[in-house]
Amino acid sequence: MKVMVLGGDGYLGWPTAMHFSAKGHTVLAVDNYQRRQIALETDSEALIATPTLDERAQIFHEKTGKTVQVKIGDCADMLFLNSVVADFQPDTIIHYAEQPSAPYSMKGFHEAQMTLKNNLGVTFNVIWSVLQNCPDCHIVKLGTMGEYGTPNIDIEEGWIDIEHNGRKQKFLYPRQAGSLYHTTKVLDTDLLWFYVRTHGLRVTDLMQGPVYGLSTEESDLSDQLLPNFHYDDIFGTVVNRFLVQAIAGVPLTVYGKGGQTRGYLNLIDTLQCVELAAKSPADTGELRVLNQFTEQFTVNELAERVHRVGQSMGLNVQIKNIDNPRKEMEEHYYNAKHHALIDMGLEPHYMTDEVLAAMVEKILKYKDRIETRKIMPRVSWS
Repeated sequence: MKVMVLGGDGYLGWPTAMHFSAKGHTVLAVDNYQRRQIALETDSEALIATPTLDERAQIFHEKTGKTVQVKIGDCADMLFLNSVVADFQPDTIIHYAEQPSAPYSMKGFHEAQMTLKNNLGVTFNVIWSVLQNCPDCHIVKLGTMGEYGTPNIDIEEGWIDIEHNGRKQKFLYPRQAGSLYHTTKVLDTDLLWFYVRTHGLRVTDLMQGPVYGLSTEESDLSDQLLPNFHYDDIFGTVVNRFLVQAIAGVPLTVYGKGGQTRGYLNLIDTLQCVELAAKSPADTGELRVLNQFTEQFTVNELAERVHRVGQSMGLNVQIKNIDNPRKEMEEHYYNAKHHALIDMGLEPHYMTDEVLAAMVEKILKYKDRIETRKIMPRVSWS
């Protein structure tokens, strides 16, 4: 396939670009370094210094003989994106090109406005670039399990059958996001569904849970190929944050009561899921929604796992409940279905003690780069 990865410099985007290239596909990675710029502005730089996208592609080529093409530009600029899509003629567009931080989106008006305009604007441009240049192209859009919120009923895979006053119809599952970032993802889904119905696009919307990990088959070839690993309160996902806190001797920051439950997956499984979706594209006129995670944990359970592994490795790991900076339920029902990707062939990598210990070993190499001022929450929802 000809695969275009939008947001190809990101935590998920760069490993995805390498993975598809290693599998023999023609890959073009597109990015404007927006996440790097936000990280600089918010004092939230990644733990491990990462080369530019062009430099990463060169290092990857030297290690593997495989190629990742690179275009630097803003997907929110329709003239730029339309030109790139017209020239490359992708079979698949993997769309990660959004501001991905819930805390950043809740920081203030400027951050909220940028998140709203960028995320919806890029999705809108992707839709129209496909319509105008390659209408049979399969759009694989990264959504988030956060779109669903924490309803008091089971979460289905994107769709739900409703019976009302003796009549039945299938609808998109109700969404009730807990941040502006997650709300833009809800609006993305609605926008895509409109154009699927109207113009017959082919779209897979991946409702992904929080991701952890920093090693993939390709990134293990060189630390210069590692993804952007964040441990701060803006971009760091909870497992990655906890592991760095354990190493730095900072008590694990459990927000509120710690009963918040979500579905998690290893970075390696993100690559599997995206590849499975791309290899088996949605039909023309189909919005296929897949819930993308492998295990469910509460924040307390995650903290206990990191505590156990850290203590076994000689680290002095403490757990501390702090005031929750977010507006969210801290104890709730949560049962999300996630059968489709398993049925498609996903082979999960579970969060074992060995997996966490291997991450600790990798992070320990960069212990001197940890800046503890980046760890505590700096953004409040209220």
